[in-house]
Amino acid sequence: MATGVIGRPALWRQRDFLLLWGGQTVSEIGSQVTVLAMPLVAVIVLRASALQVGLLSAAQTAAYLLVSLPAGAVVERLGKRRVMVRCDLGRLVVIGSVPLAAAAGALTFVQLYAVAALSSVLSVFFSVAYPAYLPTLLEREQLMDGNGKLGTSQSVAQVGGPGLGAALVGLFGAAAAMAADAVSFLASAGGLLAIRATEPPAAKTAAGPGARPGLQAQIRDGLSYVLREPILLRGMLWSGSANFFVVMVESLGPLFLVRDLHLTAGYVGLLLGLGGIGGVAGGLTAGRLARRVGSARVCWLSMTVFSLPGLLIPAAGPDVRVLLFAIGWISWTFSATVCAVALLSYRQATCPPELLARVSASSRWITWGTLPLGGVVGGALGTALGVRPTLWIAVIGGCASGLWLFFSPLRGMRDIPVAAPAAGSLAAAS
Repeated sequence: MATGVIGRPALWRQRDFLLLWGGQTVSEIGSQVTVLAMPLVAVIVLRASALQVGLLSAAQTAAYLLVSLPAGAVVERLGKRRVMVRCDLGRLVVIGSVPLAAAAGALTFVQLYAVAALSSVLSVFFSVAYPAYLPTLLEREQLMDGNGKLGTSQSVAQVGGPGLGAALVGLFGAAAAMAADAVSFLASAGGLLAIRATEPPAAKTAAGPGARPGLQAQIRDGLSYVLREPILLRGMLWSGSANFFVVMVESLGPLFLVRDLHLTAGYVGLLLGLGGIGGVAGGLTAGRLARRVGSARVCWLSMTVFSLPGLLIPAAGPDVRVLLFAIGWISWTFSATVCAVALLSYRQATCPPELLARVSASSRWITWGTLPLGGVVGGALGTALGVRPTLWIAVIGGCASGLWLFFSPLRGMRDIPVAAPAAGSLAAAS
C-alpha cells in the first residue's frame, strides 16, 4: 500500500494515483459521450420505440445481474490491474465497431444490442476491479479523499461529456460520436500500464498452504460478508432500489426530451450536462459534509431530503420549463454522490483485503443487478402508459428509496464506524 504524508495534499504528489485518476477522467468523459450517443443512435438513426430503448438500456446493464458474482473471484485470480487493462482494450474494439458499421451503412439493432451487452460485461469486470485496486495505492485514511476525487471526475464527465457528445453528434452524427469513447479507453489503459506500484499477490486462505478455494466458495464468502454486514446491506438495498427507478429516467429521458419536448440533440446534451453539476458538487463536498454533519447522518439525510427536487423531472415542459429536468438531475446526482462516497469509503476501509474484490462484486450484483430490470420495466410502462407517466413513477420510487437508509442503524449514528480490516482471515465472512 502507498506510503507517505497522510491527508489531502499527499494525493496531489502521488504519481500512481494521479495516473489512475487522469486516465479514468478521460475515460469517464468518453463514456458519457456514449451515454448520450447510444440512445440517440437508437432513437434518431434506427427510429426506436420506447420498448426498444428500454431493451437497449437492459442490454447495457444485463451483465451486472449475470456475471457480477463470478467477476469478483476472477479478478482476484487474474489480478486487478491486468483485468482493468484488458477491459479497456476490449471496450476500445467493441465500442469502436459502431461508428465503423455506421460509416459502412451496415448498423443494425442486432449489432447495437450486441455492443451494449459486450461492453456491459467488460464494464462489470472493470468496475469490480477498480474499487478493490484503489486501496493498493492509498492508505485507509486517504480513501475518502481519493474516492471523492474520483467521484468528482465522474461528475465532471457527466457535465462535460453530454455537452461534448452533443457537439460531436451535431458535427458527425450520433454513431460517429461514439468513436470518442472508444479512443478514451486508450488513455485509461495507458495510465494503468504506467503505474509503478506492485499489486500484492492474492492472499492465501485456510484451505491450506498454496491452495486456492473453488470459485463457488469464493463467491459464497463475498456474498455472505455483504448480507451479514448491516451497514453494507442497507446501503446496497438503497442503491439497488434507486438504480431500478433511476435507469427508467436515464433510458426514457432522451426519448422524452426529443419526442415530447421536441428538443434537438444539442439541447438534450446540455440538459444532461447541467444535471451533472450536482455530482461535481457532491464529489467536492462529500468529505467536508461527512466531517461536519457526520458520515452516517449525511447518507440518509442526502437521500431523503436533498433528493426531493428530483420530483421535478417529469414536470418539465416547453420553453423555460425544460430547466426543471436539469434541476431534478442536479439534486439526484448531488445526493447520490455524497451518499455513495461515504458508503464506498466505509467498505474499502473495513473489508478484509482478501475479500474486497468479491465484496465489490457482490455489491455490484445487488445494486446494479436491478438496472436491466428497470430498463425493461421502464420500456414496457413507457409503451403501455406513456413516457411522462412512467417518469412520474420512476422519480417517486427513486426518492422513496432513501427510506432504506432512514429506517436503518445509520439514523441512530453520527458517523459510520470505521475499523481496521480483520487480520488476514475469511472468518469474518463465514
